Amino acid sequence: MLSFDVIVIGAGPAGYSSAIRCAQLGLKTACIDNWHDKKGRSSLGGTYLNAGCVASIALLESAKIYQSISENLKEHGIQVETVSVDIAQMMQRKNNIIGALSQQIADAFAHHKVTCIQAEAKLLNERLVEITPADHSSVSVIEAKHIILATGSSPIDLSCAPIDNEFIIDTSKALNLDAVPKRLAIIGAGIIGLELAGIWNRLGAETILLEAQESFLSLADQQISREAYRIYSKQGLELRLGARVISAKKSGKKVTVEYQDSEGTHALRVDKLIVSSGRKPNTENLAAAEADLLLDENGYVHVDENCRTTLPGVYAIGDLTLLGPMIAHKGVEEGLFVAEQIAGRHNPVNYDLLPSVVFTDPEIAWVGQTEQALRGMGESIKVGTFPLESTARAQASGQTDGMVKIIAHAQTDALLGIHIIGAQASEMIAEAVLAMEFSASSEDLARIIHAHPTFAKALHGAALDLKNKSKY
Repeated sequence: MLSFDVIVIGAGPAGYSSAIRCAQLGLKTACIDNWHDKKGRSSLGGTYLNAGCVASIALLESAKIYQSISENLKEHGIQVETVSVDIAQMMQRKNNIIGALSQQIADAFAHHKVTCIQAEAKLLNERLVEITPADHSSVSVIEAKHIILATGSSPIDLSCAPIDNEFIIDTSKALNLDAVPKRLAIIGAGIIGLELAGIWNRLGAETILLEAQESFLSLADQQISREAYRIYSKQGLELRLGARVISAKKSGKKVTVEYQDSEGTHALRVDKLIVSSGRKPNTENLAAAEADLLLDENGYVHVDENCRTTLPGVYAIGDLTLLGPMIAHKGVEEGLFVAEQIAGRHNPVNYDLLPSVVFTDPEIAWVGQTEQALRGMGESIKVGTFPLESTARAQASGQTDGMVKIIAHAQTDALLGIHIIGAQASEMIAEAVLAMEFSASSEDLARIIHAHPTFAKALHGAALDLKNKSKY
């Protein structure tokens, strides 16, 4: 029987980060993963790389270039006679990026001597893991002193919209279409739904989002959500809130979707329907019944604040737990945290300052508390805002939609929340996280010299606005 110090099950961001760090700390480590590409080859990186954020960002970049050439180049004095979309080549570019990044993980495993096993894995007890190759040709058991569960999450199915992956498709298939649908509907206007909508809308699809909640982007600050609703509607996305889907059925070469809202029952016909109604932890068949791994009623693994499960020496990280949101960098930090715990170190994750990012165009990013949450808690706060259109860089680049919002404590001036919608929000939020991690005040942000002209000047402008100072 093969024996290791650590076995990691899953090679998404949480899993591969943990495996590499364990190996760096001198622990004999194996990582088991069963993701494979269309040719049956191992493709490390999990959903995040293969069918999620990275794939989405790659396609969005292509879609933005197409839209810019089609609609925005004339004002730059650039003339283009004809523009067309080669979806197959666009998908190939995306797949090449995925392949290159997956190979980087494989190379890191090899460099740090992580044993990579392509197979299905099942936890038998706190020391044993059963592994089954994809062809089910054999079954074997390996052991370790410590086991880290990092199998990620998958889309939630809806009984009212059964997936056939031809007309009613999941989010993974939505990143691998071979043609632009003329008319497209998406169930769910959350982060993933919005990211997919931004891609296909820019490529020419009439795009309708059906959101069951009455509010739009409820996790974000309400002022930012309202701005996002305005911007995305202006871009051509049709956002129908309070729209609860009753049924979705294939009808000829179309999909008929029935939904209810405050005005009654409605039907619409579309070429494709994407189901983007949230995600669930991948815990089905993760552990044998006799292992007695404790899960909650929704399938999440029960852990303490140190990511320890109820089984000694077994940890769960990333999307498998309710410690923080389902975001890649949360999983990465937990992976590093657990690896260092096993090696006798303790560097906990600061869940209060995890940045959240929506990779739409413009992007949305935030860290800390929202204004509505702080007012609901009765906190005494002050707010500063700054529109991107007031920065020279945004004007020069033609990316003027959006704003920066800073919330600070009214008495202590401590930064409580920073919220951004606009170009490069995912990059600007890093400064906000750093400032809050080191207990900076809004006065500190106002005093820091920011390069000019940059998008980050909007962050400076919001800090100055909060201090009632001149913006320039």
